Amino acid sequence: MRVNSKLKSVEQSNKPIRILLVTDRALVRTGLRMLIESHSGLTVIGEASNRSGALEALGSARQQPDVVLFDLGSNGDMTLDFLPDLSLAAKEVPVLIVSDLYNPDTQRRAIRLGAMGIIFKQNPPEVLIKAIEKVHAGEVWFGRSVVASVLREIWQNSETDKAGSEAAKMATLTEREREVVDLICLGLRNRQVAEHLCISEATVRHHLTSIFDKLGVADRFELALYAYRNGFAALPHSIPEGHRDRRAGLSSRI
Repeated sequence: MRVNSKLKSVEQSNKPIRILLVTDRALVRTGLRMLIESHSGLTVIGEASNRSGALEALGSARQQPDVVLFDLGSNGDMTLDFLPDLSLAAKEVPVLIVSDLYNPDTQRRAIRLGAMGIIFKQNPPEVLIKAIEKVHAGEVWFGRSVVASVLREIWQNSETDKAGSEAAKMATLTEREREVVDLICLGLRNRQVAEHLCISEATVRHHLTSIFDKLGVADRFELALYAYRNGFAALPHSIPEGHRDRRAGLSSRI
């Protein structure tokens, strides 16, 4: 059994990479086919000259491709707007883009829309072959600086979304609850908060329970950390006169 499995693995590794060509330009399609099939490790199993043809080919029960080679046309309907539908139809099959011009903005958008790589027509033929092999192996074929740029954008957007989410949580607090948060962040105990706001300690505890629920924190200590971390309260530089025991006020007790 082990021998048969090994032989099967070797046999599969020797199979050529199957490619579906998607381009509305006949000369480009012919040139790509000739170039690809001049390499023993690659074979073209189908061609599509429009969107519907590409989706039909990928949805067919016939032999499926290992890589989709998508020629980004300068006009017509072969644009990046088609990439999400193409990637969805391709499922696990990587999409490699062929483009006329080097454009970092196009590359960044292609990454966000699901492409696994982009190759330029100014590149030598061997670069196309290498790119096909790499994306088939699960790697990406983009410039490092472009990938880094996209990762920075994703991180920045993530941080912005997170900040917006936390701000939305704070916006659900009432004015009195915000006052309680400010005083808790100064280290005041419930009794001191009550005295400052001229309310009962029971009301302070009620406010804290509501605040904990709205912000998703467990106790006074987590509340203070949450407020400091998200910029809703400034770290106190000194202990207010008459509140020297403020640190004790950040215990977990409501």
